[in-house]
Amino acid sequence: MVGVPESHTGWTFVTNHARVLAAIADNPNVRIRDIAAHCRLTERAVQRIISDLEQDGYLSHTRDGRVNTYRIEPDKVLRHPAEAGLPVASLLSLLVQDESDRVRNPITR
Repeated sequence: MVGVPESHTGWTFVTNHARVLAAIADNPNVRIRDIAAHCRLTERAVQRIISDLEQDGYLSHTRDGRVNTYRIEPDKVLRHPAEAGLPVASLLSLLVQDESDRVRNPITR
């Protein structure tokens, strides 16, 4: 992944689970090491988050040699009652830059 953000302290609007899911949505073949660097988490924390997401049906993966390919279930609804009925795809549409936008307006860090 290009451009690792600066470290941050204090509260944020987005959870680590959402950040990891967005990183995977951005690149389904992303390595855990790259997710960890991008999200400013340990690899172990990313592994736990991926396990949580898989256990609850938001994510699955297939392994081809040493490469994992992740698949997000876009119609799975978010867990919190305040977002009842809102699919994970809606959240990801806010967090992941569309490929056509990325070509026109690359993110600079």
